[in-house]
Amino acid sequence: MFESLGDRLQSAINKIKGYGKITEDNISEVTREIRLALLEADVNYKVVKEFISNVKEKALGEEVAKSLKPGEMFVKIVKDELVELLGGEAAPLYTSGKPSILMLVGLQGAGKTTMIGKLGLMLRKKHAKKPLLVACDVYRPAAIDQLKQIGRELNIPVYDEGKGNPIDIAKNGVNYAKENGFDYVLLDTAGRLHIDEALMDELNNINDCVKPNEILLVVDSMTGQDAINVIEGFNSSLPLTGAILTKMDGDTRGGAALSIRHLTNIPIKFVGVSEKMDGIEAFYPDRIATRILGMGDIMTMLEKAEEAIDQDEAMKAAKKMQSGKFDLEDFLSQMKQIKKLGPLENLIKLIPGIPKELKSVKVDPKDMAHIEAIILSMTPYERRHPEVLKATRKQRIAKGSARSVEEVNRLLKQFDQMKTMMKQFKNGNFKLPF
Repeated sequence: MFESLGDRLQSAINKIKGYGKITEDNISEVTREIRLALLEADVNYKVVKEFISNVKEKALGEEVAKSLKPGEMFVKIVKDELVELLGGEAAPLYTSGKPSILMLVGLQGAGKTTMIGKLGLMLRKKHAKKPLLVACDVYRPAAIDQLKQIGRELNIPVYDEGKGNPIDIAKNGVNYAKENGFDYVLLDTAGRLHIDEALMDELNNINDCVKPNEILLVVDSMTGQDAINVIEGFNSSLPLTGAILTKMDGDTRGGAALSIRHLTNIPIKFVGVSEKMDGIEAFYPDRIATRILGMGDIMTMLEKAEEAIDQDEAMKAAKKMQSGKFDLEDFLSQMKQIKKLGPLENLIKLIPGIPKELKSVKVDPKDMAHIEAIILSMTPYERRHPEVLKATRKQRIAKGSARSVEEVNRLLKQFDQMKTMMKQFKNGNFKLPF
């Protein structure tokens, strides 16, 4: 997400970090590069012009002139302006009553039906809520079947009446949710290839009938600046409360996200970050800004860890590490929990200050699978007492895991190094190797 834009902005900003003083002359080259980076990312021209003007004005202000580290002040100015451009504050879901009703709208192909499932899963996992999906798209072939398949996959109930009247289906779905104690109703409405009067009439009728808490427009971020036209088209006929950008993990230039709030005043509430059903994130302007500028995103990283990692197991492992009793069974358990966090290269990008070359590192999931196979080829006794692993045992383990003896030795060496490092941490003797 925003990798290309981030690289360009970071390259431009790095030029000014070492300056002892910021002047109109030495800032011109940097702001020119920032302008080009934003335009190439498909950010709206008017937005870019205003952004650059604000950055220049503040960078040449009295506070920066008196600063001991003007380069760092410039980075802060750019970051603050990015946050403001993205909406300033995060816009949480508005909920009221039981059930809260979320109505998703958008053009065909934007990913509404899949996003309905992602939202439902997120509400159940993160907020311990009971969601109901309602199939109001009675026109697109297989739309109802797709939603029901997603419901079965996620174990989330789906209310449908087949090819009935969408307004009646929405109303009956809400009544069903009230009678059966659901916390949220998520309405999957029909889309079109383009905005037309019939579509808007139907959506307005559903809105008038069930009065949703939120009307969220699902927009394909790959459409670039055309996303602005889609939002304005829907918002002129329907009182939108927020937008959801899909496919942010694709080869998108990011301009839509940087232009939407400023040009439409519609807040971005969520972004789709992968094709998996858990590939959805709440949109935090400050976190996105720090990611773009290469400052990492420690809060999102911690939240992912809290969701995926069993806290009791983690505490047990930490105590065993400190006591020096950490064995290969514990190592395997921790590795399985780390795998739940998703691709490691995605996590690496969230670490503040991580070098650019490490951000491009690809971690092959097969490597972790090979380690798991080696450990599982050991007996329980061998996993708890790796010191007994001599030549003949290693050969048996290598054969059983379809790996080489060299790979078995490498794993054991890495495990010993980790245990040594843990002892140094415990004794307060650990020193960074640089």
